[in-house]
Amino acid sequence: MAYAYVVGQITIKDETKWARYRDQVPATIAPWDAEIVFRGKQAAVLAGANPHPDIVVIRFPSMRAADEWHASSQYQALIPLRQEAADVVLTAYEA
Repeated sequence: MAYAYVVGQITIKDETKWARYRDQVPATIAPWDAEIVFRGKQAAVLAGANPHPDIVVIRFPSMRAADEWHASSQYQALIPLRQEAADVVLTAYEA
């Protein structure tokens, strides 16, 4: 089975709004049988440059599930809050 991973590289602008957003995301991924693999803070840059100090990795059972989650009305409703709370780069990968 090929999993899909959504990776968010994050620079938080407003901690309170970010906490509100972050607390609501798990309910949006549940219908797609997805899970948050990890969240973390950058400890070091070993090569190149990465301007975003925070990261989240979410595993989905397929790329289709990741696409459907991102397009879902439940997640789309959170995007304005996300944009107020942080600068986020979301990318998706298949493995």
